[in-house]
Amino acid sequence: MNYHNLSTSEIYQKLNTSKDGLDRSEVEKRQLKYGKNELVQKKKISVFGLILHQFKDVMIFILFLAAAISYFVGDSKDTIVILIIVLLNALIGFVQEYRAEKAMEALNKMSSLHATIRRAGHTIQVAATEVIPGDIIILEAGMLVPADLRLTASHALKIEEASLTGESHAVNKSPKKITLENTSLGDRVNMAYKSTVITNGRGEGVVVATGMNTEIGRIAQLLQEDKVKTPLQKRLADFAKKLSFAVIGICIALFIAGWLRGEEPVQMLLTAISVAVAAIPEALPAVITIALALGAKRMVRKNALIRKLPAAETLGSVRYICTDKTGTITQNKMTVSDCWISPEIQGIENLEADQTMLLAMELNHDVITAEQNQLKGDPTEVALVEYTRNNKGYNPSWQNEFKRVYEFPFDSERKKMTTVYPMNGKWIVVTKGAVEKLLEISKTENRDEINTVTKNFAEQGKRVLAYAVKVIEKLPEEKSVDKFESNMQFIGLAGMIDPPRKEAIEAIANCHAAGIRLVMLTGDHPVTAKAIAKTTGILQDPSDKIITGTALSKLSEQEFEDNLESIKVFARVSPEQKLKIVKALQSRDHFVAVTGDGVNDAPALKRADIGIAMGITGTDVSKEAADMILLDDNFATIIHAVREGRRIFDNIRKFVKYILTGNSGEIWTIFLAPLFGLPIPLIPIQILWVNLVSDGLPALAFASEPAEDDILKRPPRKADESIFSGGIGVHVLWVGLLMGAVCLGIQAWAIHNENSKWATMVFTVISISQMGHALAIRSEIKSFFTMGIFGNRHLIMAVLITIGLQLAVVYLPFLQNIFNTQALTFSELAICLALSSIVFWFVELEKWTKRRRKKKLKG
Repeated sequence: MNYHNLSTSEIYQKLNTSKDGLDRSEVEKRQLKYGKNELVQKKKISVFGLILHQFKDVMIFILFLAAAISYFVGDSKDTIVILIIVLLNALIGFVQEYRAEKAMEALNKMSSLHATIRRAGHTIQVAATEVIPGDIIILEAGMLVPADLRLTASHALKIEEASLTGESHAVNKSPKKITLENTSLGDRVNMAYKSTVITNGRGEGVVVATGMNTEIGRIAQLLQEDKVKTPLQKRLADFAKKLSFAVIGICIALFIAGWLRGEEPVQMLLTAISVAVAAIPEALPAVITIALALGAKRMVRKNALIRKLPAAETLGSVRYICTDKTGTITQNKMTVSDCWISPEIQGIENLEADQTMLLAMELNHDVITAEQNQLKGDPTEVALVEYTRNNKGYNPSWQNEFKRVYEFPFDSERKKMTTVYPMNGKWIVVTKGAVEKLLEISKTENRDEINTVTKNFAEQGKRVLAYAVKVIEKLPEEKSVDKFESNMQFIGLAGMIDPPRKEAIEAIANCHAAGIRLVMLTGDHPVTAKAIAKTTGILQDPSDKIITGTALSKLSEQEFEDNLESIKVFARVSPEQKLKIVKALQSRDHFVAVTGDGVNDAPALKRADIGIAMGITGTDVSKEAADMILLDDNFATIIHAVREGRRIFDNIRKFVKYILTGNSGEIWTIFLAPLFGLPIPLIPIQILWVNLVSDGLPALAFASEPAEDDILKRPPRKADESIFSGGIGVHVLWVGLLMGAVCLGIQAWAIHNENSKWATMVFTVISISQMGHALAIRSEIKSFFTMGIFGNRHLIMAVLITIGLQLAVVYLPFLQNIFNTQALTFSELAICLALSSIVFWFVELEKWTKRRRKKKLKG
């Protein structure tokens, strides 16, 4: 219902109420009809439900199956190890989800505790939850608005609505009917909305909506939408599905091949289990979680707090950043950027023209100085006073010399504020307000020049206030506004703006260089939004478009789709429209980040692939809906997080490449051995050892691998890009086959020479070969020696520790019993180490050919 388009009398009639409020019987009826004035949260998932959710994964099912089969064939050691891994992974996921989704609770905390209302002609206080449509609410400075209201009276009433609209200054309110239809929320000056803050004046209003029917209630409903999966979660889910089918296929093929050759079915079942255990990277979930946690820890040092671990990598995939303006790109602090003094003014009472302007700005305000000289009051007036008192021409004695005797507060009808002071036996009258209103009461010849300067300021997105003064010999007997606000001398103009952060400009340029597209979503005025977007570089191309929420609502779905990627600034947009824009970009397979600090940003923050809230100015609602919080409210921090996100994904690819190649080597070894007439060389417990220790420790060390030099010069990854892209799949196959060939070679040689330690030798070669592989794949193209042997000290330590543990398994008697190993002689160990280095040298050869190919293409 467009209540702002109705007059006061029409509102009373529509809601069947009056200025005196509702009577008792009507209150009881409406309380039954409308219920409590509170936000309703959808049913939470139980703790048990969250626990079950952790096991809804194909890889987890296969691991359970492998554990069960191992148990039934009498191998309890494998069963215990697999179950421990699964349970640890589930615990980590449960903790993450249990801490998330607190946005609704934060919204409820924003609700006013009490409300002053008028019922049956009596003013009373009630709990805000008891307010109903038709109630008359009495508003005072400092209060939270308890429900959505249509204002019926306003006396210098100003309301801070930044959390809903993004406006960086309090809005002057008026009860006048608005005739324009489809007015955006930020322009509905005759409305007051639940949970906004009254900063100045007083007023009254009729309750038109409560609870979930309020503007903030609509936002609460939007927050009920499910969170989309992160890029990493999507890629890993796809990876798990493909791997699962591959594992099942290999196991079935191996079992059938053995059965057709006349092998014992039980023996082939054990072999199939061995292959399944070898194929599934049991350590991968834990390794990825630890890598994300380490990345999140590094991000905190750069003032980016990760709330949900998968988000640590997400920024590396982002194609679009939909950024809020106020408090994110700008400082969220009104600042006087320009002060224009009319050339007509000659000054007053021995003051120069510039000092006259400063004196007027010092006298006409309601700012008070609190403890530690901190200025308190309306943000606009605080900005004016700060500018004045920091100016060279300012005289500090003015604060004590001039004592106010009369004041006519700002009024939304007059759009002026006037103050009167004694001055050298006379009286100085200072008026501040809208330019057109001050021109009406001023005697000035240069109106055209004033209007031109005003227009120029406005086109730059600046809020303009005008000042006028006059000196009178004595005070008029009739202390009316008209007597004081007449025959004024126009002094000048103050242009104010919420300025952009300097570091945000550089960060936006870095985003463009990294192939990330910037879009501004704001509830602020389009002129202001355009000015900031141009200054910061969001608007670059002449074809870049700006659109308002009102114009957006008039577009057809097809028109919206056609123009979506050319619109760079969306101004005066509602929370629903922000959400629609994010969904539309995601439907085009773009990964989208959204930044914001207000309640109005929360639905889009939650829906985005990664929601980024402001840590200092952000509301609790926006923080709870977000995946990441900027602790310094600095947009530049985002580019640091993008770099770290790309580094995390690069390193995840490295240890996926490492783990799968090692598993591929194990599969080829087990799969090909019977085909060459050789016994199965590895037992399940040995395979688990390789997967957990030989795979796990070096894989963890990849999380510390430094970022590549060109990491911020690459375009974002495509949405449909597989984790196997860039040749990883081919690498996994051929290097795994090479490992298998080396292992089968030493097995055949040892059996031929009647060496009973052949199983231990194969076990040692498959384990240590992977160490050489780990060192070689630190870079896709650079040589290990060029990068520096100690370029990643954690990896070197992990390799040495793993080799040490492998030697312990071979030589310590109690471990020999567990892993069925035998002590090797020095010459046998030397042969194993030499053969294990083959993989390292072949991968280095592969990188050498890539470098030569790249050099030829450049040359």
